[in-house]
Amino acid sequence: MIALLLQADTGIKAATQVAGPQVEKLSFFHLLMEGGVLMIPLLLCSLLLVYVFVERLLAIRKASADDAVFMPLIRERIKAGNMQEAKSLCRSTNTAVARMIDKGISRIGKPIDHIEKSMESTGKLEVYQMEKNLSILSTLAGIAPMFGFLGTIAGMIILFFNVQHQGFSLETIAGGIYTKMVTSAVGLIIGLLSYVAYNYLNAQINKNVYKMEAAAVEFVDILQDTNAK
Repeated sequence: MIALLLQADTGIKAATQVAGPQVEKLSFFHLLMEGGVLMIPLLLCSLLLVYVFVERLLAIRKASADDAVFMPLIRERIKAGNMQEAKSLCRSTNTAVARMIDKGISRIGKPIDHIEKSMESTGKLEVYQMEKNLSILSTLAGIAPMFGFLGTIAGMIILFFNVQHQGFSLETIAGGIYTKMVTSAVGLIIGLLSYVAYNYLNAQINKNVYKMEAAAVEFVDILQDTNAK
């Protein structure tokens, strides 16, 4: 019986040797930890990316909230001569279009070109408020890949320094290279996401600009129709 158990144990060991060592699984968290000290600024870049994108997205959506009945109500009140009600409606509607129209109503009685310039100035201020902090995203799109490449270069310098003083090992070289490339990959991902976020928010701002221009043209038409009567 003991002999049979010894033979079985020997067979298991032989089978294990034939099968070879188990393949080590690649852990994403382990790779991030192997990225080195420059993963810290990359982490800060990623957190800043998320914060700026969410904050600007909410601000732009708030400023560009679509109210289909706003301009018809403004037309109705202006034609009826209820300027105070029109101003109250603008001030109770917290959008960029409403603030621009409010400026136009406050200039009623002056020449049309003066009203248009006042509304245009207000519109530019609204666009400036929407574009605030967008430059951070464009900056992240440029510096995050640079941090990544810097981390990889620093890691390669350290790797070849160790090879020079400790000797050449193919396993050490391969392991060192793939871990040091992590910073480049993370930097490129953050840069790509920052670039996409920047262009997406710019597209949302441009949509709001077109909406403001259409509202300004409609407001001027309302004034001209009222004056013609």
